[in-house]
Amino acid sequence: MTHIVNPALDDYLLAHCSPAEDEVLRDLAAETQRAVPGTTMQISQDEGVFLAMLVGLTRARLVVEVGTFTGYSALCMARALPAEGRLIACDVSEEWTDIARRYWERAGVFERIDLRIAPAAETLRTLPAEETVDFAFIDADKSGYPVYYEELVARLRPGGLIALDNTLQGGRVVDPADHSEQVVAIREVNDAITADPRVESVLLPVRDGVTLVRKR
Repeated sequence: MTHIVNPALDDYLLAHCSPAEDEVLRDLAAETQRAVPGTTMQISQDEGVFLAMLVGLTRARLVVEVGTFTGYSALCMARALPAEGRLIACDVSEEWTDIARRYWERAGVFERIDLRIAPAAETLRTLPAEETVDFAFIDADKSGYPVYYEELVARLRPGGLIALDNTLQGGRVVDPADHSEQVVAIREVNDAITADPRVESVLLPVRDGVTLVRKR
C-alpha cells in the first residue's frame, strides 16, 4: 500500500468506506499477505470500494481487468455488476489466480468472471473490435500500460471508463533522474492519455495514483 497522504490518516480513511470490508475480502487480503508478505500488488479496501462504485455508476455490463493477482479487485467489481454482467480477468499466473478462484466462488461471483490466463496484450487483441467495453481496470506490469490502454480505448463504448492504477509511481514520475522501465512507461501512457482527443481524463492522488479516462 503506497501512502501519498499522511499514513496516520489510513485508519480514518478506511473507517469511512462504505460498505465496509466483509469477511470474504478480509480473509482474501489476509491470505494474500501470508502468501506474499509485504506485497503492494493488491489494491486497498478504499480503492476496492471506489472501483465498485465506478462500475455501478457506469451501469457496466462488460468489465475488463488487466492484472488480477489474487482477485481482490475483480471480486469488488464483479459484485457491482448486474446478474447478467461479465468481467474478463486477464493474468498470467495460475498460482495467484487459484487463490482468486476460491474467493470468487465463496463470494458467489464465480460465474460472472471469465479468467483468461495468457499475456494480456494477446487476450485484449482477441476481443471484438466493437466498442462494447463499459469499464476497464489496468493494474499489471507497468511496461505494458501503453499497449493495454490502446487496445482498451479502441473497444471502450462512448461514456465508458478506464481506470489505470499506480500512475504516480511513488512520485517518481516527476523525478527527471529516474529512467527505469516502469517509470518511463507510466510517463508515456500519462502523456498519451492527456493528448488523446478521443477521451477526457483526470489523474487522482488516490494511493499511488489512479487515472480515470472517459471516452467522448
